[in-house]
Amino acid sequence: MSTGKPKQPSIVSERLRNHKLSSPTFQQPADVVRWFGAVQAQDFHAAKWALGLRMDQATNAAVEDAFNRGEIVRTHVLRPTWHFVAPEDIRWLLELTAPRVNLRAGPNYRKFELDERVFKRSYRVLTNALKSGKHRTRSELKTALNRAGIPADDTVRMAHVLLRAELDGVVCSGPRRGNQFTYALLEERVPEEKSFSRDEALAELTRRYFTSHGPATLVDFVWWSGLTTKDARRGIELLDRELEHAQIDDTAYWSSTSAIRDANAHQAYLLPVYDEYNVAYKNRQLLVDPGVVSEVTTWASLGPSVVIAGGIVGVWKSVFGKGSVEVEIKPIRSLTRREKLAITKAAERYAAFHGVSLTLTTI
Repeated sequence: MSTGKPKQPSIVSERLRNHKLSSPTFQQPADVVRWFGAVQAQDFHAAKWALGLRMDQATNAAVEDAFNRGEIVRTHVLRPTWHFVAPEDIRWLLELTAPRVNLRAGPNYRKFELDERVFKRSYRVLTNALKSGKHRTRSELKTALNRAGIPADDTVRMAHVLLRAELDGVVCSGPRRGNQFTYALLEERVPEEKSFSRDEALAELTRRYFTSHGPATLVDFVWWSGLTTKDARRGIELLDRELEHAQIDDTAYWSSTSAIRDANAHQAYLLPVYDEYNVAYKNRQLLVDPGVVSEVTTWASLGPSVVIAGGIVGVWKSVFGKGSVEVEIKPIRSLTRREKLAITKAAERYAAFHGVSLTLTTI
């Protein structure tokens, strides 16, 4: 493990490259998901665009098709929220991170009187409803649970029944039925893969994070992974010479020794809500110009953000019409002509991803 003294601009430049934003070479959605280990995806449509941003050629239809075919799977791992994961990674990720998610969900389990007996009963109902390749919507599963005497009308209680079923590897995402999501049995949807020991899983998750998200801190990794600080440190120790770190103001920033350092920092990106570039770090101060004072900056650290040179320069939103999309940009500082041109290109790319015409406005 080597050390150095990088400047903050080099951190964001390296992150752009490692996030595959400045070098979008992936061909398939599963390649992007595999690179990161997991991609936050509770906002499904935004998460599809997050994958598209990292691909050389991407369309919304192609990402949707990959999801429906099971080439990427959506389930709860790492933290109490949905993520896209590659099928071959889902089981070891669940085994490693589900206990911590269950711990955080524990108060709600108790609040809704969900114990091991109830969960086991619900699994039998879910299995019977989904076996032989059936894919059911949440509404259909709610009906099945109610018929079996397991109350499921409360939306939050029902969500926690399904959350626990995902964490225990009983169910995962199925293909969409129109605009509705469905569930499938994990054992039928995802083939068995080689199992990992706990140390192997820790090492692999640590490798994926710092290779794809670095430079990042230990605290960042703990936040993203949901692991304890002790486990996160163990993961770094297991990688030994695969990682290097550098100090900035007494804080160690870790990255892969194989990371490529150059990046096109002047390109603009329209990042979706909860993009990995924003959400994967506990400390997001590097992303927002400290000289900018605006209510927008609070939301910008997690919301749909306009990024140039690795930093957030504004927020954006889109409104779709028939065969068109209106993209509205709200800067949080003055933009140069070069930056405005870069944002126009970014918006054109977004419209092309969806296969529609573009109207771009700045307020």
